[in-house]
Amino acid sequence: MQDKLKRTGQVFWLFGLSGSGKTSLSGGGAEQIRTKGSTVLLLDGDVLRRGVCRDLGFSEDDRRENVRRTAEFARIASDSGVIVIVALITPLESMRDLARKIVGTERFSGIFVDAPIDECRKRDVKGLYARAESGEISNFTGLTSSFERPVRADLVIETGAEPLEASIDRFTEYLVHRLESV
Repeated sequence: MQDKLKRTGQVFWLFGLSGSGKTSLSGGGAEQIRTKGSTVLLLDGDVLRRGVCRDLGFSEDDRRENVRRTAEFARIASDSGVIVIVALITPLESMRDLARKIVGTERFSGIFVDAPIDECRKRDVKGLYARAESGEISNFTGLTSSFERPVRADLVIETGAEPLEASIDRFTEYLVHRLESV
C-alpha cells in the first residue's frame, strides 16, 4: 500500500487521425489497468467537446485551446496520483509539445496511434470523412486541416497493421512497463 501512495500519476496521450483507434485503445487499456487496482481517468476528445470544450471550434487556435485545457486537467489529475489516458487528435507537433510541457516531461508519454487514412475512412461510423469530403465539415484533420506525423513519439501503435486486441495488449504492456519504472 505504501508504494502505491508514493507513486506519481502518469499521462498517456494518444494522438492520431479520426478513426485511427484512439478511443478503442484508451478504453481497452484503461479497463486492463483498472483490473490491476489502479485509478484511471479517461479524457476522450469527443466527450470533452460535448462538455468542457463545447465552446471551441476547429480552427488552429481553438484546437490549441482544446489541447491546453485537456493537458491542464490531465496535469491536475496526475498531480493527485491518478493515471490519465487522453485520446485526442492533437494534430500538430507544437500542440503535442504544449501538452508535454504542461503535464511535465517526466509524467508524459506521447503515443501515436497510426492508421492509414483509408483505414480510418472504413472505420468511420459517424460518417465524418464523407461529410468533410462533401464540404459539410470544414477544418477536418487529415483532409482539409493538417496532421503532422510526429517528430518524436514514446510509442507508435500501427492499428491498421494488427487486430485491435493486439494493439490494446501492446498499449497495456507499455503502460504497465512505464508505471513500474516510475
